[in-house]
Amino acid sequence: MASITDKRPSLSFVVPHSEHSKSRRLSSMTATKNDLKEGGVVVPPRLMAVGRSKSYNAGFAASLEQARTELMGMNLEATDGEGAIITPPQTTSQSPKTPQTPLDDLPSADTFAFAFDIDGVLVRGGTPIPEAIEAMRVLNGENEYGIKIPYIFLTNGGGKTEAERCIDLSRQLDIEVSPAQFICGHTPMREMVDRYNTVLVIGGEGEKCREVAEGYGFKDVVTPGDIITDNQHTTPFRTLTDQERQRSRKRNFRKTKIEAIFVFADSRDWAGDCQIILDVAMSINGYLGTLSETFDEGPPIYFSHNDIVWSAAHKNVRLGMGALRKIIETLFQELTGKELETIAFGKPQIGTFEFATRLLQQWRKDEHHINAPPDTVYFVGDTPESDIRGTNQFNEKSKNDWYSILVETGVYQPGTEPAHKPRITVPTVLDAVKHGIHRELSNKLKKATEIVESTKEAVPSAIVEGANGGTPDTQTPVV
Repeated sequence: MASITDKRPSLSFVVPHSEHSKSRRLSSMTATKNDLKEGGVVVPPRLMAVGRSKSYNAGFAASLEQARTELMGMNLEATDGEGAIITPPQTTSQSPKTPQTPLDDLPSADTFAFAFDIDGVLVRGGTPIPEAIEAMRVLNGENEYGIKIPYIFLTNGGGKTEAERCIDLSRQLDIEVSPAQFICGHTPMREMVDRYNTVLVIGGEGEKCREVAEGYGFKDVVTPGDIITDNQHTTPFRTLTDQERQRSRKRNFRKTKIEAIFVFADSRDWAGDCQIILDVAMSINGYLGTLSETFDEGPPIYFSHNDIVWSAAHKNVRLGMGALRKIIETLFQELTGKELETIAFGKPQIGTFEFATRLLQQWRKDEHHINAPPDTVYFVGDTPESDIRGTNQFNEKSKNDWYSILVETGVYQPGTEPAHKPRITVPTVLDAVKHGIHRELSNKLKKATEIVESTKEAVPSAIVEGANGGTPDTQTPVV
């Protein structure tokens, strides 16, 4: 990897590798999650007929499926003492070989990277925030320095597979997106696959969350619809539609042990889901129809995040999964007199940021060919209680600098005092990107100036005699 310097102060960057293979390109208008399972990147229709956009080196194509498999298995590559990724002696890719493509000659910034929340930062209510599209273009090379800047997405949202979220984001922001740079709130839950057999999955539209859980490898996944199908009196005020009944899986829940509850996405039926979660929580060892006398025999309950509110299309924030968690814990205490302990993933949990660190490093290595952690990661979010709090707390223990940036396009209300203070607050994500780049350039200029000044002080003037009999009075400084 060659570091390139210029006479003018510039950002440090790395030249792409000289050999790349072209990956299968999938239109964001027609791509499906099954397409991405077979390997490929999601591309806006306008880019289908032209060369690869500035956001991608084709070098990632050969290892796309492998990287995605590693992400799904929570088994990212190990690192050495300096933070560089240790590559196994031999790896094989199941991706089909593809023709070679000309080099993408844009270098990549190697000392910093970005991580973005999505709702309230890049999109709102499914509609892209205008400045977000321009921000992505800047990161993908359309900037005055002619460099690409690595970035990943870290959202508490869920309810779909990472592949489906990539398709959505590609359509919204008009960029190429890979599952290998994407973390949903429930992504780390795949780590629980080997712990439990039968699990109850809550939230999302239709059968989406069941599909996500089964895609992660959970062996036996049940939904509230299955439970209502078995006993229609479970939720007195909810009647399943014909489609819901067809999708439900009939079984005898009095003989089914539910070993864990996972709330993958926001509930579409708070009353019914609260009732079912409480029924299981107060049961004897997860068997519905039973009632514990001690109320401490129920299975563990996991939430993919703890955001009480989130930024949607409405001008005011909307209630989120964290609110559902509070309601369930409060109701359990009112009904039993005991506290209910639940577990939340997502931001601001430190484990989520640790996972993001490994994912970002893998992405920099595979896509940008930088086998070292960045000095600085700029995290851009709109929620002080999760985005900023999590970034600040992780920065206290991280070896590199996690720099929190709060934007004013989502949950945070401009002019108010945030519960957790960011390093800087800016109007939009575009301002956040420009701030990060400017800060990096300023730091480079400062370091370059310090080196020049220290060199001047360290190298004394030398007395050089002239070639034609000059005297010692003739002094020429050695530079």
